Amino acid sequence: MRLAVSALALLLAGTAASAQTAPALSLDTLKTVTKTLSSDEFEGRAPATAGEDKTVRYLVERFQKAGLKPGNKGSWVQDVPLVEITGSNVQPLTFTGGKTPVSLAYRKDMVVATYQVTPRTQVANSDVVFVGYGINAPERGWNDYAGVDVKGKTVVILINDPDWQTQGLEGTFGGRAMTYYGRWTYKYEEAARQGAAAAIIVHDTEPAAYGWGVVQSSWTGPQLEQDTPGNHMDQSKAIGWIQLDAAKALFASAGKDYASMAEAAKRKGFKAVPLGVKASVSFDNAIRRQASKNVVGILPGSERPDEVVLYSAHWDHLGRCDAVNGDDICNGALDNASGTAGLVALAEAQVKAGAAKRSMAFLAVTGEESGLLGSKFYAENPIFPLNKTVGGVNMDGVNIIGRTKDFVLIGVGKSELEDMVKPIVAAQDRVIVPEPTPEKGFYYRSDHFSMAKLGVPMLYGESGEDLRVGGKEAGHRASEDYIEHRYHKPQDEYSDSWNWDGAVEDLGIFYTLGRQLAEGSTWPNWYPTAEFRAIRDKSRAGVK
Repeated sequence: MRLAVSALALLLAGTAASAQTAPALSLDTLKTVTKTLSSDEFEGRAPATAGEDKTVRYLVERFQKAGLKPGNKGSWVQDVPLVEITGSNVQPLTFTGGKTPVSLAYRKDMVVATYQVTPRTQVANSDVVFVGYGINAPERGWNDYAGVDVKGKTVVILINDPDWQTQGLEGTFGGRAMTYYGRWTYKYEEAARQGAAAAIIVHDTEPAAYGWGVVQSSWTGPQLEQDTPGNHMDQSKAIGWIQLDAAKALFASAGKDYASMAEAAKRKGFKAVPLGVKASVSFDNAIRRQASKNVVGILPGSERPDEVVLYSAHWDHLGRCDAVNGDDICNGALDNASGTAGLVALAEAQVKAGAAKRSMAFLAVTGEESGLLGSKFYAENPIFPLNKTVGGVNMDGVNIIGRTKDFVLIGVGKSELEDMVKPIVAAQDRVIVPEPTPEKGFYYRSDHFSMAKLGVPMLYGESGEDLRVGGKEAGHRASEDYIEHRYHKPQDEYSDSWNWDGAVEDLGIFYTLGRQLAEGSTWPNWYPTAEFRAIRDKSRAGVK
């Protein structure tokens, strides 16, 4: 396979210039679709709301207009069964039995929810155990739950990996780069496997990669999960977050020093510590079941239509959220109306170029903001068999601050798609650079990950921070400004002042990569060291 990819890389080196003659990506489409989807009329595009209905209708209309065909056996949509749980009457999270009682107020000091589909959640007088980073990774010789029974207890967990403060990428958990063990989703999954009644993560802005406002807006109001048999009763009763200062107060009440215990948790051999206090919390749950929708269109292939190249982006955002200056609509203009607009623009360009030998599918998924729910459902219930899905590109936000000299591959070093994209990037006189913030774990935070977990190579790349006008300092400043002031807040709104030049360049890369995949006959794989290689090999075994 490596020889085949090298051959294709040589082919691309000679043909990357063909991107210059490709159909122009429509700037009008990028602006119009982004502005429309992020308007107040769409109410923040929360799944299972009137905002979803408007979004799905609009995307079907745009896919039709682009010239795509319905992608799901004659239908434009794939139903994604979801259950919505809205907590109310949330009582303070209290810790008793220590030096002084600790009472944490909902939203201000803590947020709490449940995966369990039940009308009421109650955790009463549950023993509290500090389990460090909450990781059980036998292949790395690490188990924060070793020697402790947490069944029915409340576990307090640190966010990210033990070596997240390492400057390089060497370490038990990839050094500075976050692994899946650092993601909050994993920590709740493992706590449930261990039988914990409640799992509480300590929020710390730097290792979490976002401030408390993001947690507060994302974890309050209706919460979505896949609607599956069993009502998720195998999960912990309560899951949530507490502020860093609240955690320090809890540890002080238990007669422990938070800083020293957090430091001890970074070292292999750390033993979980019972805090000698008991946790209690309760809240009511309103339950609503409703199917959300993935939207899918296809450009059928001319020779091998059963082999599919996939483009994806999530259409959803947070809907109504915490008001800022009277505005309670989280419009999600950059995240991810812009990526969805890129999906439409790519569909238009590929249709104009004509059918390739392989099919190209365009998938706008739901529920990304609730834990990659739409892409997870698609990957587990694929319209196009995963062993016949060649690979593809996922988009989660586009560059709206100008052209850059660099291009970042998120999760670099995983798949042979990287070999294929290098000459395409070079043809734009740009360089591929390492992820500037690998500790933020972006690879595990968008929809390509759902496909990767089941073996399908997906490229997730974006402009770097080295702006052609303004340099690295200006690019970094713009990135930090967005995270601090707009990410998951009502301020993420469309602006006529955006500079789309960088977005058009990045989409040109995605266009060319998709076209080459669709015209070719190779099957890019994961690198031998990638955690997804074995499942891809098994999936593809025997396929002709």
